[in-house]
Amino acid sequence: MILPIYAYGQPVLKKKGIEITPDYKNLKEIIENMWETMYNAKGIGLAAPQVGKAIRLFLVDTQQMQEEENDILGIKQVFINAQIIEERGTEASYEEGCLSIPDIRGDVDRLNTIVIKYMDENFVEHKKTFDGMAARVIQHEYDHIEGKLFTEKLPPLRKRLIKRKLENIKKGKIRSDYRMRFVK
Repeated sequence: MILPIYAYGQPVLKKKGIEITPDYKNLKEIIENMWETMYNAKGIGLAAPQVGKAIRLFLVDTQQMQEEENDILGIKQVFINAQIIEERGTEASYEEGCLSIPDIRGDVDRLNTIVIKYMDENFVEHKKTFDGMAARVIQHEYDHIEGKLFTEKLPPLRKRLIKRKLENIKKGKIRSDYRMRFVK
C-alpha cells in the first residue's frame, strides 16, 4: 500500500526515532509499504519518520542509480536500529533532495565513507563500511531517524533563500507527484 509522505513541518520529522524489536506491530507490512511508497515517489531512500513512524527504520536502494553514477555497486537494503560508528574520508559536496521537501535541493557536505551497525529486516546484525553514493544516501536517511533534515546542513544564505518555499510546503501550497500529508 502506498503511504502518504509526511511533509516538511510535520513534528514526526524532528523526533529522534526509537529502537524497535522483532515483534514491532506489522513490521513486515510497514517495510513492504515503505518500499512501494519510495518507488512510487521515485526515491532512492525512505525513513520511517517520513511515513509517520518515529522509529529507527529506513531503507535504501541505490541500485537504480548504477547506470547514472560511476559509483561502486549500488545497494538495496533495510536498516533497523542503525548506529553510525564512524564517518571518515574526504568531505564532498553533492546536491541532495528529499521526498518530504519536494522541489528543494541543495549542496550538502558529507564525508565519503561510513561504518554502520544495523539489523536487517530479519533482525540479523551487520557491521559494514559503505563508500560513495551509498554512504551519502545512508547518511541522509540516518539523519531522518535522528530527527534531522538535509536543509539544516545547508549554508546560511541558502537557508534564507528557501525559507519561503519551506513555509509553502508546510502549508501544503505545493504540487507533488505523490501523496503527501501536510501540517494541519
